[in-house]
Amino acid sequence: MATITDYNKLTKRERQNRYFCEDFKRKKVSEIDRNISSVAEIAREYQVSDTAIYNWIYKYSNMRKKGLKQVVESRSDTRKILELKEEKKELEQIIGQKQIRIDFLEKTIELAEAEYRVDIKKKFIFKRSSGIGIIVKNTLTK
Repeated sequence: MATITDYNKLTKRERQNRYFCEDFKRKKVSEIDRNISSVAEIAREYQVSDTAIYNWIYKYSNMRKKGLKQVVESRSDTRKILELKEEKKELEQIIGQKQIRIDFLEKTIELAEAEYRVDIKKKFIFKRSSGIGIIVKNTLTK
């Protein structure tokens, strides 16, 4: 039995001459009907055109025979939303860890300032100059 890597090695002409048995087509259409796979996923996985898969759906889909309409790509949108929610959850966790680290470091600085009586966290106040003024050099006089 051929594998996907074998299909990747085929030329376009050889791919066009491939034949999928009726049982395989029915199985893939059933997966689409049950929202297990999307047309795009099957097309990518088996290197088949979307048009060919839609022809399989037209021919073998139970939904089609019953006259029902189905949004074929809905599952992939749902999957994307779930992935984004997972990513958001991970990022919020990372932010929480960073905030704990910041709080720890600030408390360490406060304790060190109290212990050693040194202003570690200096507060600088910068005054903007107008750009006009005299520059005075400090010179050492003997």
